Amino acid sequence: MWAVARPFGWPEAVAAVPAAALVVGTGALHPGAALAETRQLGPVVGFLAAVLVLAKLCDDEGLFRACGAWLARASGARPRRLLLQVFAVAAVTTAVLSLDATIVLLTPVVYATAARLEMKARPHLYACTHLANSASLLLPVSNLTNLLALAASGMAFGKFAAVMALPWLAAIAVEYVAFRRFFAADLPAGATPAAPVPPPADAGAARLPRFALVVVVLTLIGFVVTSAIGVAPAWAAAAGAAVLAVRGLLRGRTGLKPLIRSADIPFLVFVLGLGIVVKAVTVGGLGRALGSVLPDGSGLPALLAVAAIAAVLANVINNLPAVLVLLPLAAPSGPGAVLAVLIGVNIGPNLTYTGSLATLLWRRVLRHHGSGPSVKEFTLLGLLTVPAGLVFATLALWAALSVLGG
Repeated sequence: MWAVARPFGWPEAVAAVPAAALVVGTGALHPGAALAETRQLGPVVGFLAAVLVLAKLCDDEGLFRACGAWLARASGARPRRLLLQVFAVAAVTTAVLSLDATIVLLTPVVYATAARLEMKARPHLYACTHLANSASLLLPVSNLTNLLALAASGMAFGKFAAVMALPWLAAIAVEYVAFRRFFAADLPAGATPAAPVPPPADAGAARLPRFALVVVVLTLIGFVVTSAIGVAPAWAAAAGAAVLAVRGLLRGRTGLKPLIRSADIPFLVFVLGLGIVVKAVTVGGLGRALGSVLPDGSGLPALLAVAAIAAVLANVINNLPAVLVLLPLAAPSGPGAVLAVLIGVNIGPNLTYTGSLATLLWRRVLRHHGSGPSVKEFTLLGLLTVPAGLVFATLALWAALSVLGG
């Protein structure tokens, strides 16, 4: 409730830290168990901090301005083509730089691009939040839930990506077909403005930043290499962020305070506090209750049931607590069950605002731009995309596991 309302604009950690202290102080969770949970989440939180800094530095280098200029130029002022391009850019941004980059950095760019082209922005803005969730299935770096699932699955970085590639494509395809149908009235076939699209005022600054792009590619290669040799991928993320940080500091594009703010330390503390609270609730009985309904095995019916339960739980208690509760219960059934949980907690939040913190943040970004979304429209679009996305992504997971093993 605090994460949804954020009273007085205070960060989520203001509620999570006292809550964690309360469950330990009252004996609901042994201090040793709380320390063990913190140690388990520590590398994940460190990785998340490095990726957030990396995304911010890519923005400083002009990567997202270049994306906006390309979208405006390549769309030919055609709404359908722009939607396809937004899907492509949002899916890649989410996969490589995490869903937070799509919400915080790409959404304002898409809003400005649609306004400049005199198009209705709704389909393109909704695409940002839907793909921030459903397109975060591909890589361990795409979502905090993925990092937790990677640890629980026992998979290497490359194997995780290979298995999740087909579910990722299936989820995006379902979203695109649903969007074309749901927003048909907002996506006329012809160009919206009759006049040619003028170049952006900062066209010179919107050139593709090759240095930043090379660093991102090398960082992705580093994720695979470090995972293969048994080193935490957080070191690769930290190295990529360090290279861009040194460049940004030397060129005066950033400072120490903006770098520290981009790591979003209050949110990282919130993740640790939430982990402790969820551990106490799990030990206190929720784990037993869910364990009695969560199916065993990795057959298709079991995977579908696990994904559905995970999606429902994500919308009831948010996807981050849901994944913390479900992963220990699913892990004994093997990587397939763990990845089915991931499908549920990543696609499921597109049904309600409270499903993920990213969706809540997206709503705040739009309200800041004077374009608050409709709860009814958001829910109706979720009803069209989420059930189909869960089914097709889980079918794709089952097929990938059958071919690649695991």
